[in-house]
Amino acid sequence: MSSPPIRAVLGALVLWSAACERPEKQPPPSTATTTGPASRETVATVAPTLDVARLDALFKPLPSRFESPTSVGTPAKIALGRMLYFDPRLSKGQELSCNSCHLLDKGGVDGEQFSKGHKGQLGGRNAPTVFNAAGQIAQFWDGRAADVEEQAKGPVLNPIEMAMPDPLYVLRVLRSIPGYTAAFAKAFPGEKDPITYDNFGRAVGAFERGLVTPTRFDTFLAGQREQLVPAERDGLARFVSTGCANCHSGPLLGGTMYMKLGLMTPYENTKDQGRFDLTKNEADRMFFKVPSLRNIADTAPYFHDGSIKDLPTAIQTMARLQLGKTLTDVEVGSIVVFLQSLSGKPPAEYIAPPALPPSGPTTPAPDRT
Repeated sequence: MSSPPIRAVLGALVLWSAACERPEKQPPPSTATTTGPASRETVATVAPTLDVARLDALFKPLPSRFESPTSVGTPAKIALGRMLYFDPRLSKGQELSCNSCHLLDKGGVDGEQFSKGHKGQLGGRNAPTVFNAAGQIAQFWDGRAADVEEQAKGPVLNPIEMAMPDPLYVLRVLRSIPGYTAAFAKAFPGEKDPITYDNFGRAVGAFERGLVTPTRFDTFLAGQREQLVPAERDGLARFVSTGCANCHSGPLLGGTMYMKLGLMTPYENTKDQGRFDLTKNEADRMFFKVPSLRNIADTAPYFHDGSIKDLPTAIQTMARLQLGKTLTDVEVGSIVVFLQSLSGKPPAEYIAPPALPPSGPTTPAPDRT
């Protein structure tokens, strides 16, 4: 993919600079104190006023699913994609599936800093949640895949991840399983040869586009203000007034732009240069896709390098790196309370592991070399 337009990058930088140079006025601090996780005394500030009118400009409720403009998610296509998502035969050693790194019963992640692939190899970036991923601007931390259909085809062929040698071998496996022959024909009717690698991606994408996790926050945005308790509303007000919503906005509270990590204070780990490693464009150095904050309380560790183990530390670190601010423990705790309201799950029947079609007589054996 090409690098983000210079105008968009400059616009984003202006937003961040404005947030840092002209912070919204805060009420005077109270005299209350609290002891934080590091046993230091911090001053508690009065929660800012929640500007309800501004919420409509910043956030939107989640849709029921993120439909593809080019590949409608029919029931047959979704059912096929669900089977493919859970099928370990699409990995060289037949031990890994999409669900191995993006566990649907654990927030769409595996909880590891780096996921284990073929023969226990470790990847170089933290695996983000698959929940709501289809609604983001692009896929992967550097945006190298345009959508979930394209993304689904990547890990299968990655030698560190699922390690299949090439698309033709993947098709050989699929065609050797009689149940998949019938399922592809049903999902892609009228096609002379429905078992293609692109159709594999379309089917998995159709399933992933339904991995949507609405919560009480969405009904709150729809007008039912009582859906958030006072502490959650205070946390939301703090989230907005601090400047977090400058990038973490929209239905996903993120996932809509790329931003330089270390905008105000340089990020310590510069081994991974983000989009620059993909585009070789100097303007992309240390730029990463802004992650969605949906389900953020359940998807530790954080950042592209999985270096932050807990949510309060992630919030404090981002405030320092991106906004040049040091938050008190009370401020961080308040934001955490709000972010916890963003945790949801797709319907249990949608993410339940399906029965997989049995292998055929010519299905390749596992190759763990």
